[in-house]
Amino acid sequence: MSKAAISISIPQPLVDIEGLTVHFGHADGGRPVVEDVSLIIHPGECVALVGESGSGKSVTARTLLNLAGNGARITARRFRLAGEDAMRFDAARWRRVRGREIGLVMQDALVSLDPLRSIAQEVGEVVTNAGLLRGRREIEERVIDTLARVGIPDPEIRSRQYAHELSGGLRQRALIAAAIAAGPRLVIADEPTTALDATVQKQVIDVLSRRVRDEGVGLLLISHDLAVVAEIADRVHVMRAGKVVESGPTAEVLSRPRHVYTRQLIAAVPSATSRGTRLSSARVDFEAASGSGDEDGQPQPIRIIRDPLPPRPVVSGEVVLDVASIGKRYRRRKGVGGGRETFVALDDVSFTVSTGEVVGLVGESGSGKSTCAKIILGLLKPDTGTVRLLGKPWSDIRESERRALRSKLQYIPQDPLSSFDPRYRVSDIVAENVWGLSRKQTLEHIVWLLDQVGLDSGFLDRYPRTMSGGQRQRVAIARALAAEPALIVCDEPVSALDISIQAQVIDLIGELQSRLRTALLFISHDLGLIHHVADSVLVMKDGRIVERGPVDDVFFHAAHDYTRTLLAAVPGPFAAS
Repeated sequence: MSKAAISISIPQPLVDIEGLTVHFGHADGGRPVVEDVSLIIHPGECVALVGESGSGKSVTARTLLNLAGNGARITARRFRLAGEDAMRFDAARWRRVRGREIGLVMQDALVSLDPLRSIAQEVGEVVTNAGLLRGRREIEERVIDTLARVGIPDPEIRSRQYAHELSGGLRQRALIAAAIAAGPRLVIADEPTTALDATVQKQVIDVLSRRVRDEGVGLLLISHDLAVVAEIADRVHVMRAGKVVESGPTAEVLSRPRHVYTRQLIAAVPSATSRGTRLSSARVDFEAASGSGDEDGQPQPIRIIRDPLPPRPVVSGEVVLDVASIGKRYRRRKGVGGGRETFVALDDVSFTVSTGEVVGLVGESGSGKSTCAKIILGLLKPDTGTVRLLGKPWSDIRESERRALRSKLQYIPQDPLSSFDPRYRVSDIVAENVWGLSRKQTLEHIVWLLDQVGLDSGFLDRYPRTMSGGQRQRVAIARALAAEPALIVCDEPVSALDISIQAQVIDLIGELQSRLRTALLFISHDLGLIHHVADSVLVMKDGRIVERGPVDDVFFHAAHDYTRTLLAAVPGPFAAS
């Protein structure tokens, strides 16, 4: 009787894998991309996979849907999904698994969502294919309810829109809605919060947490954001080069990591305590970490050591950028009743950026950050107000008149690959911003620029598609620096990068900024990163600046309720404040 009681009380694992190995023929020299990985996920449990790009996280997760990729050869000592032997599944059985039993949330919503279909069609298709509802009205109600549950405002309006009409944060939430609409027992979330600001990120975490906690759904979370992992995951597996190097309860792994690689990942997270230091130099005081331990014999919490960045130049009083009372309004469609309404994207926004200054710009998706950046870059004309660059008119003149000053204002995008001409090699990309030099001098200057960003001459003839995300971002920085700008607008320049690559790029920006005294307008949803890099910060909400000031003052002594809400939404032990 005792044994029977025990067998009934322990739920059957949704995922029970032992010794998973995945090969792709002769790729990577014949080495497996995933090697001897074991994974168990129970109902009502969140398990996280963390590690750098190429560590095998996504391949491991996609294998659960038989989507590891063309040519994948999968072996395992045990591979069971909800008690069934998945190694025996045929194509039809795998089709029933996808969406109905296992939902998948991808990282890049713009690629994953069909540009020719409305959000309602995207989410409704999942419900229809699962055979849950048949009536049109019932399906519409499920779509609206699901969009609301993932924090999409005005879900009836948004359901009628297309992916390109939504902000990055709203697109990602729509993708999450599609993954959970059919009520799968297991959800695989592959970097689900990478592009989201703190408050929206919290909404998404709350949605996923509720499904785990209240509905007994299993969640496999893949993320390089350790704060998100700390907030939601029960257990964590740290992967490197296809292998799990450390695993255990999340609180234990993140507070008392045993493996060197895990310690390096944690040490590279930017925050207030890392200001003025090189993130990529972060290391653990092994003597302290491997000491006698606490009274339970556990290792002591890690102590992080970092090397300092070069001293920052004193911010001068010379104004590089002067934004004065700019406003922008749009006409957009209403929801169910039709018609059009006025949407205020920006309202009376004013600020300045001085030589050598780093100004952070934060706010949730839809707050006006991107619209503000487009106006500053001269890509969008404000309805009211003006922008002046280096004391000269900028926003209210024709593009032909801007050309003399255009080189002084540069841009580092979130996704450099989409900003590069796919026909161009690295040398062509950087050369776009080099003028007045002979061919030989141009080549020498490009080599020097690549050296400044940690790339050698071997990259000159490379195409960006053959490079890693961190390498592409370095090329984007070299292109921006080639023009010797007075101001660089950095729009989420590291949000899609792994922790260690992010640390390298942030260190590079900080070092070059210190040496060249270039002003930066740094846009990010990562408040810890803003606290690390910025001198001052602007907080935006609903198209207005609601708080501004030195970064320590704003983050440690926030005056506005919205700023406090943003700070409170930063998950886990890695909070900005």
